[in-house]
Amino acid sequence: MVTMTNTGQARRMGSLRTADTIRTAFGTLERLLAAHSITALRISVGLIFTYFGMLKFFPGASPAEVLATRTIDLLTLGTVPAGAALLMTAIIETFVGLTLITGVGLRVGLVVLYGALAGIMSPLVLFPGELFDGVVPTLEAQYILKNVVVACAGAVVAAKVLGSRLIASR
Repeated sequence: MVTMTNTGQARRMGSLRTADTIRTAFGTLERLLAAHSITALRISVGLIFTYFGMLKFFPGASPAEVLATRTIDLLTLGTVPAGAALLMTAIIETFVGLTLITGVGLRVGLVVLYGALAGIMSPLVLFPGELFDGVVPTLEAQYILKNVVVACAGAVVAAKVLGSRLIASR
């Protein structure tokens, strides 16, 4: 049995053990995040896309319904009826969501995601006067602008699908 008489020494030894414990915990967390965070990101974005896509199958259920149909009407020069536009949007968003959740057909799903995002974000250009009160975005504009995060998340998922890896440094 070793008895320490210098309390400063004992405190330093305890601090070293605490520092080692913290380092070990952070290392474990880093490895866990490297292994699973992109999958969690992919699935969470997929759940959001699936949910909002599914809402569009039920007339009146989606807060973006009117804006989506107006946008498609303008983009297609009135050739696509509102009901068909909403159904098409529902199918596309649900498809993208399911590919993100399951990982099946992910490359195709990511391509469709970016096509959908171009359409989803287009009202910012098509209807700026309705979506902004000066420089302040309306609730609809905020609904659209949050898709910048979805686009970035899609880029991270696409990087992984194309072979990039997130590797823990330890």
